[in-house]
Amino acid sequence: MSPRRNMIARKAAAALLLAIPLAASAQPRPAPARITLDEAVRRAISRNTSVEIAVAEIQRAHALLREVRSFALPTITGNGAATLLDSARISNGTQIQPRGSLTGNVQLLVPLVVPQRWVNWSHASEQIEIASLSADDVRRQIAVSAARAYVTVLAQHRLVEANQRARDNARDHLQYARARLDAGTGNRLDAVRSAQEVASDDAQVAAALVNLVRAQEALGVLVGADAPLDATEEVQLSAAASETDAMREAEARRADLRAARGRIDAADHVLRDSYADYLPFLNASVTPFAATYSSLTTPGTGWQAQLVLTVPFFDGGLRYGAREERSALLGEARIALEGALRQARSEVRTAFEEVQRDDLALQASREAARLAEEALQMTTAAYKAGATNDLDVLDAERRFRDAQTAAATAEDNSRQARIDLLAATGRFP
Repeated sequence: MSPRRNMIARKAAAALLLAIPLAASAQPRPAPARITLDEAVRRAISRNTSVEIAVAEIQRAHALLREVRSFALPTITGNGAATLLDSARISNGTQIQPRGSLTGNVQLLVPLVVPQRWVNWSHASEQIEIASLSADDVRRQIAVSAARAYVTVLAQHRLVEANQRARDNARDHLQYARARLDAGTGNRLDAVRSAQEVASDDAQVAAALVNLVRAQEALGVLVGADAPLDATEEVQLSAAASETDAMREAEARRADLRAARGRIDAADHVLRDSYADYLPFLNASVTPFAATYSSLTTPGTGWQAQLVLTVPFFDGGLRYGAREERSALLGEARIALEGALRQARSEVRTAFEEVQRDDLALQASREAARLAEEALQMTTAAYKAGATNDLDVLDAERRFRDAQTAAATAEDNSRQARIDLLAATGRFP
C-alpha cells in the first residue's frame, strides 16, 4: 500500500472511531424504573393480559348463568297483528270479521315444574367457581413467571458486573504493559495481547448489557408496563421443610389441582343430574288479548289461562347420548387430575433435587471465583516481578472472568430452583 493510501486509511479509521462514541451518546438510554419483587408480583397478577383474560372468563361465566337462569324464570311477551282481507267476512248477513282489523295479546309464561332447567341453573353456577379456580391458576403461573424474570434481571446485573470487572483488570494490565513498553523494559507483543484482551472484554460487556436490557423488557411486559423495569433488591426465598410436607402442600394448595378437582365435581354433578331429562315439566300461561272486532266465538277483549304438562316419552335417543357424553367428560376430568397430580409430584421431587444440587454448585462456584481472583493477583505480582510472562496473566484474567460468570450463573440457578420449589408446592405467590 502506498504512503498516501495508508494515510487516507488511517484518517478514515480515526474518523470512524470518533463517530462511534458520538453516535452512541446521541440518544442515551434512560435508566428503567426500579421495582421490588413483591410489587412486581402484585402488578403482574393484576395487569398481565393473561390474568385479565381469565377475569373476563369469570364475567362470561356470570353472564352464562344469567342466560341459563332465564329459562327457569317467568317471561312476559307481547304480540300484535294488523290484518287486511280481500273483503269482510259475512255470514247470514252478519259481519264476522271486518276487512281490516287489529289484534294484540300479552302472554305471561310461568315455568312451574321444570327440573331440567333447574339443574342447568345449578350447573351454570358451578362454572363460575371453576372459572375462578382457573383464574387463580393463571395468576399463579404469571406470578411465577414474574419472579423468574425478576431474578433473571438480578443475574444479568451480576454478569454485567463480572464482565466489567474483568475488563477493568484487563485495562490495568494494558496500562502496565504500555508503561513498560514506553520505559523500554517491555515489548510490543505484550501490549498488543493486552489490548486484544481489553477489546474482547468490551465485547463481553456489550453482550451482557444487551441481555440485561432484554431481561428488563421481559419483566416490564410481564407486569403490564409499557417500559422496561429494573430489580431493586436481593431475593431471599425459603424452601419447604421436607419432601413429604411439600407433597402434601402441593396436593392441597396448588391452584391447578384445585381447578382440576372442581372440574371433576362439576362433571360428576352433571352426570348425576341426568335423571332430570326423563322428568315431565309443567308450565302455566295467562294471555290477555284485545281486538278491534268481536264475534260470537271471540270477544273484543278477554283473557286465557292454561296449564301445559309435557311428558317426554321418546326423543330418538337424545337423552341416552347426552348421558354417555357426560360420563365420558367425567372420565376425562378424572384422567386430567391424575396426570396433574403425577406432574405436580414430579415437579416437587425435581425441585428438591435441584435446590440441593444448585446450592452445592453455588458454594463451589463462589470458592472457584475466590481462588481465581487470588490466582490472578499472584500471577500479576509475579509478572511485575519478572517471574512470568503476559500469557500467564491473560490466562489468569480469563479464568477469573469465567469463574465470576459461573458464580453469577450458579446464583441465578439457585434462586430459580427455589422459585420452582415454591411454585411446585403451591406456596407462591
